[in-house]
Amino acid sequence: MSVAPIAKLPKKQQQELLDDLNYLNLGEIKSFCQRHSIPYTIAIETKDGIRKKTAEDDRKGVILGKVRHFLRTGAVLKETCLPASVVANDPLPKTITPDDRLFYGQYDKTNRGMIDLLKELTDGRFKDGAIARIVAREFWTKGQAPTFSEFASSWLKATREHEKPNPEWAFLRDRSDKLDVSDWKRLRAQKAAKAIKNLDRIMAS
Repeated sequence: MSVAPIAKLPKKQQQELLDDLNYLNLGEIKSFCQRHSIPYTIAIETKDGIRKKTAEDDRKGVILGKVRHFLRTGAVLKETCLPASVVANDPLPKTITPDDRLFYGQYDKTNRGMIDLLKELTDGRFKDGAIARIVAREFWTKGQAPTFSEFASSWLKATREHEKPNPEWAFLRDRSDKLDVSDWKRLRAQKAAKAIKNLDRIMAS
């Protein structure tokens, strides 16, 4: 059985560390992952069954989920690999309909036709942004290529339920919680340094 690295800290410090991880930037998170072989890049499966790495990384929240799993269990989760059934190498056709499917490799915020269709399906509310990418990635990770109608419905639902910024969006979350963000860069640096110090301590012992 793998040893949980975080168990080396007192209970209160364990939760503080897990919370403070949100203040790490991607460079700091990736550095920890690289040292402990925690995968954070996205791979795709080709039609002939070959696994191929992409140039894209998991979202910050997903990577932190893998880091927290490692700290709590000592086990490393597998890399994100999207099945060939949700991957497309060709760009979207010029004309798309609500019943056409959105594949990985086709979401393009500069595609006017795609944005116009999604606005039409959401009564003009659709906006390209983090929520749109989160919804799309969740579909693809489950092995599903949603129709544009399904994607639009899921985006609307996610937008309604997204009352606060995700915890890993640390600055936006602190501002949403009415915390003092006037010197937030210094606060982030302090919390990140503390988290890194604790990570180094528990991984070295």
